[in-house]
Amino acid sequence: MAAPKRGRSASAQSKPGRSLALILIAIVALTGGMFASGNTTPRLGIDLAGGTSITLQAQNEPGQPNAINKTNMNTAVQIMNRRVNGLGVSEAEVQTQGTSNIIVNIPKGTNSAEARQQVGTTAKLYFRPVLAQEASGAAASSASPSASASGSSTASPSASPSSSASTSQKATGSSASPSSSATSQGRAVTDALKAGSTPSSSASASSSASPSATSSADASASASASAAASKLEAEYTALDCTKAAQRATAGKSAKPTDTTVACGKIGDAWYKYVLGPARVDGTDVKKAQAVYDTQSAAGWQVQMTFTGSGSKKFAEVTGELAKNTSQPTNEFGIVLDGEVVSSPTVSQSITGGSAEISGSFTQQEAQSLANVLSYGALPLSFRTESVTTVTAALGGQQLHAGLLAGAIGLALVIIYLVAFYRGLSLIAIPSLLVSAILTYTIMSLLGPTIHFALNLPAVCGAIVAIGITADSFIVFFERIRDEIREGRTLRPAVERAWPRARRTILVSDFVSFLAAAVLFIVTVGKVQGFAFTLGLTTVLDVVVVFFFTKPLMTLFARRKFFASGHKWSGLDPKGLGAKAPLRRTRRPAGPTAGPVDPKEA
Repeated sequence: MAAPKRGRSASAQSKPGRSLALILIAIVALTGGMFASGNTTPRLGIDLAGGTSITLQAQNEPGQPNAINKTNMNTAVQIMNRRVNGLGVSEAEVQTQGTSNIIVNIPKGTNSAEARQQVGTTAKLYFRPVLAQEASGAAASSASPSASASGSSTASPSASPSSSASTSQKATGSSASPSSSATSQGRAVTDALKAGSTPSSSASASSSASPSATSSADASASASASAAASKLEAEYTALDCTKAAQRATAGKSAKPTDTTVACGKIGDAWYKYVLGPARVDGTDVKKAQAVYDTQSAAGWQVQMTFTGSGSKKFAEVTGELAKNTSQPTNEFGIVLDGEVVSSPTVSQSITGGSAEISGSFTQQEAQSLANVLSYGALPLSFRTESVTTVTAALGGQQLHAGLLAGAIGLALVIIYLVAFYRGLSLIAIPSLLVSAILTYTIMSLLGPTIHFALNLPAVCGAIVAIGITADSFIVFFERIRDEIREGRTLRPAVERAWPRARRTILVSDFVSFLAAAVLFIVTVGKVQGFAFTLGLTTVLDVVVVFFFTKPLMTLFARRKFFASGHKWSGLDPKGLGAKAPLRRTRRPAGPTAGPVDPKEA
């Protein structure tokens, strides 16, 4: 049984070139992929590449004076993090400062501008019945657009804005002709405001009125409603949605149960709306995604899937609006953070549990809207306190200092290897070089794949990895020297030392990797960059030692310079204090009893 084992061992020793060829192929493939993808340098974090630092201050919601608390602030941080990550922007930092501020650091790069826009967006979504609408400002003289919604139980509503006076409806094929003058729109607004709400809510109010109500109570309620309608009508009349200052406040403080005004942009024109109380809100949306409609000219849309209760609410409100035959009272406004993003026409109840938001979206706009809807609304409203552009000048200086420190550390390691291990440094230095090449190429490729960004702590992790890799070489070399001290020649010493060194290296690297994994899990922000780099380089250390250092040592052991124990090889038996090899001595032939000593006789 021993003979086959020696044969396999000899076979393994005689073919170290396979392992070297394998790691060479890996290096060529990774380097080729790096150049083919055009990502020849790692992505840099905000501290190295620059970016934007945003300070957001939480605002109390109307009627909720105690809304700013630790729970809501932490929830807002989590949602902001998911939004930024959903756009593929990594190394973004979102953290609280004090009791009411959130600091967001977004590195410069792909989608960073979009992330800056989304991070503080409250993303409160409501579906409100449209009571009135008309073009605002300079566009008031043009005809209002109309929108359409599919009427089948499995279809979804979609807005189809048009600049013409009428638009065909997908569900019925009939045409809709909204009001064409500001005067008629104004009368329609007045009538809608006097009505006070949607037909369903009016009917409900009538049916629930107490027969025993006094005439004074009726008069008081009527006066109150008339005053509210007059106030809202004045607000609507004065609203000019072409002005950013008015758009920023229109309907922003309204409660979901209020009738309110709002602005919305269709194409290049702004329109103002009177909207009834919200019937469906963003919490009823289960999922949202951006899709491109290839079957029609709608282009990019946002498809929403409602929850069970949301599906019932949506079917109910669309059924009520479908009873109206005139526009805009058969439309519902999809309102996001107080702005109407779409106002589709409803021709019948939609019970499929899904809806589409469309309105001449670009791909980026559709994906942005789907992203904020998917991750939910922020529990608080935020006001942007400051936006600071972070330059890379300081980070560049720190990076230069870090790289200088790494170069000094590497130089000291090489000096140590040459001084104490002499010829063995010809194995250690190429191993360090291979480890550096693998680390650099993988970091460059991880930028566009998992959005890894190199920051200063990550650079520190790479510098620490130099010591971890050098430690593995030293363990292996010292095991070989121990075998030589025992009197073995180099080639057997290499093969006997490897199993013992391998166990030590694996245990040491496992501990380092475990520490990096725990650090990555329990920390946030830049410290995760340090942990990720440390873990990556620890794994690469195992790969380099197994597939490069050990095979290269096996090849060098066959060379006379090392095998003969040259004094500059680092494996000189005399210099190591090796024992003389144990040899057997033959006993002399003949009788066991020797000649008798004459003195003893």
